[in-house]
Amino acid sequence: MLAEAVGHLIRNIVDFPDDVSVKSYENPRGELLRVRVNPEDIGRVIGRNGRTANAIRAVIQALSDHSVRVDIMDVRR
Repeated sequence: MLAEAVGHLIRNIVDFPDDVSVKSYENPRGELLRVRVNPEDIGRVIGRNGRTANAIRAVIQALSDHSVRVDIMDVRR
């Protein structure tokens, strides 16, 4: 559910929504959501001084009942 929520949030702010992918991983520290976007959209997703990325992380943490980490990267990695 959290991966779908992150994907929905990010697809609505990028220029290339078809390039957005979200994968969920479990690790000992909690859940990791790895978000990949088009390189041209990385600035839009991170925002000025990381404000957009921090807002996305805050929303996802509020939806979750456990520890969640959201990593944002471009599709080249």
